[in-house]
Amino acid sequence: MPFPGTGRPQVPVGGETQDRPVVAVATYPDYLSAQRAVDLLSDQRFPVDRVTIVGTGVRLVEKVLGRMTVGKAALAGAGSGLWFGLLIGFLLGIFAVDAWWKVVLFGAVAGLVWGAVFGAIAHAATGGQRDFTSASAIQADTYTLMVDAEHAEQARQLLAAGGG
Repeated sequence: MPFPGTGRPQVPVGGETQDRPVVAVATYPDYLSAQRAVDLLSDQRFPVDRVTIVGTGVRLVEKVLGRMTVGKAALAGAGSGLWFGLLIGFLLGIFAVDAWWKVVLFGAVAGLVWGAVFGAIAHAATGGQRDFTSASAIQADTYTLMVDAEHAEQARQLLAAGGG
């Protein structure tokens, strides 16, 4: 895909791709600024389906949040298991003749216990390969608004008038 400037990238349209020339109309230092610019265009009734936000200098950033222990893995598994058990309990409780709440309670407790067990086993099975939790995000150095060539001048004018 030629970038920045003009090019003829494959742009998805309704499940298909078609060639259409696009032009870079603005570049922003962060995604939030690029998103605000598209919102500004949308507020002005610009055809935003003709806009693409392209990040360059893309990298994966993984923020380490803390140490993962078997106990923490069991606790996380218990939480997930509790929700799953509640769901199953409610679904089965619909068909209970009486004391449907016992079915729900049993499902919740069983889900909590099995979730904790499976969480602990799954973490222990890694053999200490990844003993930390983290959150990943994709970031770019810059974000450029690419607009179909036929709408580029209108986009530039709207962004300039709106402070984008």
